[in-house]
Amino acid sequence: MIIIFYIILVAGFTLFFIGLFPKPPDTISVFGEQVKDRTGSVFSPILGPFDPLNKIVLKSFKLEEGLKRKMYLARWKVTPGEFLAGKELLAIGFPLTLYLFEVHNAWWLVGVGLFGLFLPDFILNSRVKRRKFMISRILPETVDLLALCVGAGLDFMAAVRWIIDKVKINPMIEELIQVLKEINVGKPRAEALRDMSKRVDIPDVTSFVRILIQADRMGTPVEETFRILSDDTRTRRFHRGERQAMKAPLKMLIPLIFCILPVILIIVAGPILIRFIRQGVFGGMSTGIMQ
Repeated sequence: MIIIFYIILVAGFTLFFIGLFPKPPDTISVFGEQVKDRTGSVFSPILGPFDPLNKIVLKSFKLEEGLKRKMYLARWKVTPGEFLAGKELLAIGFPLTLYLFEVHNAWWLVGVGLFGLFLPDFILNSRVKRRKFMISRILPETVDLLALCVGAGLDFMAAVRWIIDKVKINPMIEELIQVLKEINVGKPRAEALRDMSKRVDIPDVTSFVRILIQADRMGTPVEETFRILSDDTRTRRFHRGERQAMKAPLKMLIPLIFCILPVILIIVAGPILIRFIRQGVFGGMSTGIMQ
C-alpha cells in the first residue's frame, strides 16, 4: 500500500512540474502578427482553490508583482497564487513520503520540506535567467535587422512588423509582438517600449529603449542610432564573455582540489603508505634504498 501511494505521489509531482512548463503552442494571427496561443495550466483546477488564500499572503508580503514578472519571463502557465500552492504541496508531500517510508528523523523531515518549498523557486529563477540570457544574445542581431529595414525605407513600426513576420519566434521577437499588440490597442509607442523594458529588466534592453525614445523625441536618424546601439551591445556581450572566461580558472579549482587531486595523491602516495604500514617507517626506507 505504501509503495502504491509513493508511486501516485511521485507521478503527481512529475505531472505538476510538466504542467508548469508550457507546451509548444500553436501560432495564431492577432493584429497581423504571429502570436503564440497560451492556455492555462493543466493543474489550475487543482491549485486554483488555493489561489484566493495565497493572494492574501502574497499581497501581505508584497510578492505578487515580482512573481508575476518572473512568471511572464519564464512563460509558466500558473498564477502567483497557484505557484505558492504548488510550493506548499511539495513542502508537505516530500516529508510525508519520507515518513511513510519509516524515516522519522525530524532533521531529515524538515530538510526535505524546505527542499520541496524552495525547489520551484530554483527552477523558476533558472528559467528566468536563461530567458534573459537568450534575449541579451539575440538583441544585437535584432537591432541590425531593424537598422536594415529602416535604412530600406520602412518606419519603425513597419520594420517591427516585417521582423515579426519573417524571423523565427524567439524571446526577443515575443517581446516585440507584445509591444506591437499594445500599440495597436492604443498605447503610445514610448510607453509600450518602457513597459517592455520593465518586464524584461535587462540593461541592454533598457539602453535600447532609452536610446530609441530619445532619438524619436529629438529627431535623430533612427538608422544611425540602431547601428551605434548594435555595436555597443556587441561590445558589452564580448566583455561579458571575457568576464566569464576569467572566472573559469577559479571555478575549476573546486573539482581540481576535491576530485582530481585526491585521486593523484592516492595513486602516487598509496603504495608508499601501504609499504610503511606493513614494514614500518625504517623498514620501508631501507627496502627503498636497497632497491
